[in-house]
Amino acid sequence: MEKKEIKVLIVAGEASGDTHGAKLVHAMQQLPGAATDFFGSAGPRMREAGVKAVVKADDLSIVGLVEIGKALPMFVKTMNKLKKAAREVRPDIVILVDFPDFNLKLAKHFKKQGLKVVYYISPQLWAWRQYRIASIKKHVDLLITILPFEKAWYAERGVHNVEYVGSPLVREVTPSKTRDEFRAEHRIDPDLPFIALLPGSRGKEISRILPIMLETADQLPDMRFAVAVNRTLGASYKLPPNTICVRDETYNCLAAADAAAVTSGTATLEAGIIGTPMTVVYKTSKLNYSLLEPIINVPHYGLINLIAGERLATELIQDDLNAGDLRSELERLLDPVRNTIMREKLKAAVDKLGGGGASKRAAEVILRLL
Repeated sequence: MEKKEIKVLIVAGEASGDTHGAKLVHAMQQLPGAATDFFGSAGPRMREAGVKAVVKADDLSIVGLVEIGKALPMFVKTMNKLKKAAREVRPDIVILVDFPDFNLKLAKHFKKQGLKVVYYISPQLWAWRQYRIASIKKHVDLLITILPFEKAWYAERGVHNVEYVGSPLVREVTPSKTRDEFRAEHRIDPDLPFIALLPGSRGKEISRILPIMLETADQLPDMRFAVAVNRTLGASYKLPPNTICVRDETYNCLAAADAAAVTSGTATLEAGIIGTPMTVVYKTSKLNYSLLEPIINVPHYGLINLIAGERLATELIQDDLNAGDLRSELERLLDPVRNTIMREKLKAAVDKLGGGGASKRAAEVILRLL
């Protein structure tokens, strides 16, 4: 059977969206009956998957209201490039991946242009900015969610064009090395406690969180630590003697660790899937926190805690994140009984996310819309 060519404009704006977008692109390419031509805003993984980059998503990952305000001219320029590309190519469908501050504005524009708009990975409106539901209702043809409670949450508020596909991370967060292989390769003594440090993926996050993590490591000389990042750390970060840096090996690092300190975000879910007991951490500027904290409507910051429905992982947020408290929490996590119980509870929470195949299911519902 001859495949029908489908032109797809796909837009991601940060590392996690780039990862999920790439998996979705691969899944759509493998479906029978459609040859897909992808273009849009793509990070390195989406470009590797075959998405033609009208703009590179690498530079769009900016955190903080103040920082985003300063970058507005760049965002406007990027939007205009994507709008121009859509006028020239006239895609059959637009897929917007997460990144709501940017993508909801694009949804409004593309819907007015008569294009079908899919929003993949729902904005976390249940956490804050619930007023955006009106935009979802008006400008999105299909909303695809990855968390188990989201479809019912939207239905209660009159949004019914929602499909829950499960988390694209389940069955796909797979370490490539065993605990012993990772420790041997990086010369980590197998008899010493080993802690993974995940300071985030954005430069601003790393600059505020990593120094506190390194100070904590320096206070625990009888333990071994590894900083797991997807970028090269600058020379300004001086690692203590008991600490190494590993790049693009986050899953292996987590699987080898006895415990972890994990920056709030997708990484807490990845650590949960691997089963690593963790403390959730986050710190932003005082101004950003003063603006954001009053409008957050959820009892937990950590995604793994939200899915579990309880505070599995202690959360050290803003002023609570300091070397003394982080050291105490990591020492608590190394208690054998506490460590085992948390691993069991993490598995129960992750079981709520389904059995894998989310990217394929998302691809199928998108094709049905077409």
